[in-house]
Amino acid sequence: METCRMIKEKRDVKVFPYTCDCSNRQDVYRVADQVKKEVGNVTILINNAGVVTGREFLKTPDHMVERSFHINAMSHFWTCKAFLPAMLEANHGHLVCISSLAGISGINGLSDYCASKFAACGFAESLYFELKLLQKSKIKTTIVCPYFIKTGMFEGCSTKYPLLLPLLKQEYAAQSIVNAILEEQLYLIIPRFLHIALFLKQIVSPNMMLTMAEYLGMDISLASFIEREKSGEFQTKTERKQQ
Repeated sequence: METCRMIKEKRDVKVFPYTCDCSNRQDVYRVADQVKKEVGNVTILINNAGVVTGREFLKTPDHMVERSFHINAMSHFWTCKAFLPAMLEANHGHLVCISSLAGISGINGLSDYCASKFAACGFAESLYFELKLLQKSKIKTTIVCPYFIKTGMFEGCSTKYPLLLPLLKQEYAAQSIVNAILEEQLYLIIPRFLHIALFLKQIVSPNMMLTMAEYLGMDISLASFIEREKSGEFQTKTERKQQ
């Protein structure tokens, strides 16, 4: 609702806000039907919901692993199943997957997050090829893989070399994503330095990659990570639901 308010303050446009538990496929389908009735067919779908645990693998409870996959990966299946049929019928639309650097490279302390983001990225890429083979060339796909964005989701994370691997500002990330959609880019990886790092990953030995990761500070980037649950955010939401 806050996003809706901000948009209306800046632009004279119609905005239709909906509340949906994207991890629940039945809720996704219910809200999707409501959107179709009240607004019409969706022509651009941006899958952006995400959660992060930020714990070592053996310290991550089972329910948090499941939550990561339900929200970061499975929700993409349900939203695409809900809105893609109308795009196919019209042979027009755009699917946008907000994945992560963690969706193309493993990161220390983010095992469940990386796995779920790898799943989202793989799903989006597979669906892109499937649509191309169906010759639905007017349905576009954009897969976004950014470094940490300063949204509060990765609060406390640090970067050793901010000129090479900066913590991305929200405005910069959002504008880069909009530009990539308008330019119909398949992949958007930001910052650009990551292209070099990912290329080196394919050609150097694992030990050299580990050394490079330590040099860039990837081994300690989550050392001061502040988990949202610890800050009380999820607790507040739970209390509101119970009320």
